Amino acid sequence: MSTLEAPSVAVREQSPVDGEPCALLKLGEVVLKGKNRELFEKRLADNVRAAVRPIAKVDVIRRHGVFIVRTKDAHVELVDRLVQRISDVMGIVWVHRAWRVGKDVESVERAALELMAGREGSFAVRSKRRDKRFPLTSTELDRQVGGRINDVYGNPVKLKNPDITVSIEIDRDEAFVFSGGVPGAGGLPVGMSGRGLVLMSGGIDSPVAAYRMMRRGLRVDYLHFSGMPFTGPESIYKAYALVRELDKYQGGSRLFVVPFGKAQQQIKSSGADRLAVIAQRRLMLRTGELLAHRMRGAALITGDALGQVSSQTLANITALDDAVEMPILRPLVGMDKTEIMDQARSIRTLSISELPDEDCCTMLAPRRAETRAKIDDLRQIEKRLDVNELAEQLVESIQEHRPVYGDS
Repeated sequence: MSTLEAPSVAVREQSPVDGEPCALLKLGEVVLKGKNRELFEKRLADNVRAAVRPIAKVDVIRRHGVFIVRTKDAHVELVDRLVQRISDVMGIVWVHRAWRVGKDVESVERAALELMAGREGSFAVRSKRRDKRFPLTSTELDRQVGGRINDVYGNPVKLKNPDITVSIEIDRDEAFVFSGGVPGAGGLPVGMSGRGLVLMSGGIDSPVAAYRMMRRGLRVDYLHFSGMPFTGPESIYKAYALVRELDKYQGGSRLFVVPFGKAQQQIKSSGADRLAVIAQRRLMLRTGELLAHRMRGAALITGDALGQVSSQTLANITALDDAVEMPILRPLVGMDKTEIMDQARSIRTLSISELPDEDCCTMLAPRRAETRAKIDDLRQIEKRLDVNELAEQLVESIQEHRPVYGDS
């Protein structure tokens, strides 16, 4: 932690201010978007402002592939909170708590010395000039600042794999000095790829599928099928907790809950037998499609992974696709369970998914699952059920919740 004190400054002031803490954001593939880049950057800036709104009102300044996030009366603890929150915003690969200093060698040296105060080990200085009018080249600035640190503290210079890297970036109006950073979520800004609906089971897979689609710029809502009135509310609590955790990646998430128990009872009474699970999932997809159309969604998202369980065969996946006209996105289709669990752990949904609950899917599970479902047989079952009318009734029974990240 730096000991450099930051004075209170007006956030909209554009002249250089020595020692103002701020957040410096490095963008990922957004910078490769050519003529559409400005649209991506505007959406990303809006997402950053929305994410940190409960913490502070900020200005987001766009410059040459980086964002500068400034706030009124900035101090180290506040900026550190902003850095941690911004690291979950899709579209950013690195977040640094930096010092915004005057665009002169003396100010840069002073900030670099403050960053290195009390720190042991080897170091290197890495400079980047976005403004080539600065009188020193990057190499010259590295040598001058590095020499000054070595003279004052005696830390050895090590250009390859140093213990500490002091980074300097020379911008249009000011310089930024920082060391270290927090990895960002990467991907594309949420909202740039449209809207989709996630079928959220409460298990391990569907939250990871939702995360991976948000990372590709899709804004998602969630549809959960509860076994009520024949099961308790535990699966709803789990779904709510999962959506609340995932909400940190986009904000404004909506969870739609369908009481599905009576529909399951009808499927069981229809003579579906080994096809009951596939018939149930086709009904879920039809219900999801109707809801997605109402909220102007363009795709359904599931946590299917090919061959992960006995029912997730290519034939069964094809039978599911036949149930709806809307595209079904399966971002986990080629992943194995270990990979999915590792990602669930990294996004902090695994421990929630592992909580016990009564999953509605187990209510219809036959002793032997059908692995090669025939579409014609499923259509006959659906004709007996009047499945279109049933899906309409299920949509009308939906309850909406708005889990917010950070709420207790």
